[in-house]
Amino acid sequence: MEALFISAFSVAIAEIGDKTQLLALLLAARFSNRTAIISGMLVATVMNHFLAAIVGEWISGWFNPLYVKYIIALSFFGVAAWILIPDKLESEESKWYRYGPFLATLLLFFIAEMGDKTQVATVLLAAKYQQLAPVITGTTIGVLLANVPVVFIGHFSAEKLPLKWIRISCACLFTIIGISTLLI
Repeated sequence: MEALFISAFSVAIAEIGDKTQLLALLLAARFSNRTAIISGMLVATVMNHFLAAIVGEWISGWFNPLYVKYIIALSFFGVAAWILIPDKLESEESKWYRYGPFLATLLLFFIAEMGDKTQVATVLLAAKYQQLAPVITGTTIGVLLANVPVVFIGHFSAEKLPLKWIRISCACLFTIIGISTLLI
């Protein structure tokens, strides 16, 4: 249960102001079918985080558990620092819109999550907890908790949120997870 809760909470916080949240805003502005957008986000996130969790579990199986502990802790500290850097969406990726709301969302979300903070966090959480289903479920819930409201409230932009303080809080959370990894 800890793996599920920590995964959901940390990813939901990390997603606020992230490029995938900005992408959700763009998709909501472009397409009116909210169900298709949310379904595309769900499928893309499950696929992406499944792959990330497999990598996390694989990494932890290849190295001495003591080294894995330090690698994971240092990586959590790295993610904490990374979170402090604001995200921007490079382009609208309008060429994908021709595929319709579900496929466009699935493809764009899957691509946007590659190498993203939440994907890296999923790798680390899977390596730390060694529980694929709770980590994948938790990180997926976290992504949806942060992005589904954006789809429904497309006019409410991320600039209205105190993103600086959210990033600092999230960085503190990942730092605490890193410290707890060292202590356990």
